[in-house]
Amino acid sequence: MTIKINKKIKAYTVAKPDDNAAATAALQVKTPAHSDTLDLPTAEVIQMHERVERPEVLIGSTYKIKSPLVEHALYVTINDIVLNQGTEYESRRPFEIFINSKNMDHFQWVVAITRIMSAVFRKGGDVTFLVEELKAVFDPRGGYFKAGGIYMPSIVAEIGAVVEDHLKQIGMIVGDELSDEQKRLIAEKRAAYDARAKKNSDVSAPAASPTAPAIPAAALTPSPATAGEGWGGGSTSASSSSASSPADTESAGSYPPGATMCSKCSTKASIIMDGCATCLSCGYSKCG
Repeated sequence: MTIKINKKIKAYTVAKPDDNAAATAALQVKTPAHSDTLDLPTAEVIQMHERVERPEVLIGSTYKIKSPLVEHALYVTINDIVLNQGTEYESRRPFEIFINSKNMDHFQWVVAITRIMSAVFRKGGDVTFLVEELKAVFDPRGGYFKAGGIYMPSIVAEIGAVVEDHLKQIGMIVGDELSDEQKRLIAEKRAAYDARAKKNSDVSAPAASPTAPAIPAAALTPSPATAGEGWGGGSTSASSSSASSPADTESAGSYPPGATMCSKCSTKASIIMDGCATCLSCGYSKCG
């Protein structure tokens, strides 16, 4: 075969058969042939260590959710399965979840969320991530405060809080317990806040007493026929209402009425002490 060269020759080399074999081998190394046995990276799925069939009887707990966003309460039931019962490796894991209510307006999404969560429970592995995912759901209409002054951004978030409480009970989530030093600091802050509030009320009471209208003694002692009417009845009702307020405060979490919401635990228990916001629930303080 004749090749015509139209350019000036600057250099040349002599080709040998061994050079062609080396070039072919190098090309095969760079582009290996496709093989069915090629090892590809696979995702590691953590599953339960044994094939689990649903037993006839499961133990569980039912939680009530009463939200101002809906008319009727929600009842959340979480059933658990006990693995390796009677051995040193015995453990309790959530197996299924049900949500029931008189209000059937949201039946579709309730069934969907319970089926997905139950499937995740049965899959095994670390299911605690559901708590953070549910608690991060916000309602565009706004959230609400539940009993204890804890802020809930949505009903779904409160379902997540219920799941979190249940997982803490069975030992899958370890709660952040306050240390003795934190408890003592919170008690000192609360005592100082109560003492300051009492001092302010004592100072304001004498200043308001000279301008208060004089009430006749007869008006303060109503007759049996007019009991509950006029000044006497109103005063008695007001006293009963004011006397029951501390009890209501104690049942709601025993936090001062002027407390604001804590940015860490979402509890309405943050007060201003020594020029710094301090939470009476979790001990968080912006000043460290």
